[in-house]
Amino acid sequence: QVHVVESGGGLVQVGGSLRLSCTASGVPFPNSAVGWYRQAPGKSREGFAAITSDGHTRYSDSVKGRFAISRDGRNNVVYLQMNSLKPEDTAVYYCKVLSTWGQGTQVTVSS
Repeated sequence: QVHVVESGGGLVQVGGSLRLSCTASGVPFPNSAVGWYRQAPGKSREGFAAITSDGHTRYSDSVKGRFAISRDGRNNVVYLQMNSLKPEDTAVYYCKVLSTWGQGTQVTVSS
């Protein structure tokens, strides 16, 4: 059974940074594509960053240049480095590995 866990969320001021982590068990994590999604209050969940099994990354325009996704294959962790945070980045952030979602971690950017 696949189990996905996100961590690293919190409260940060505008312009600050956070690093989220995503770990998974029950899958060959270093060889799995991983996507990051977020859901703001009253909005639908949106995907904004992903890393493929061979390390290629892609980002939505809303986070390009500010967020970076990376993989630590040895420790089975995918990171999301978030810089220059804005109030509109406030959301619950989810990691998806294959078809399994984590429980989400709250990110709040205060002005």
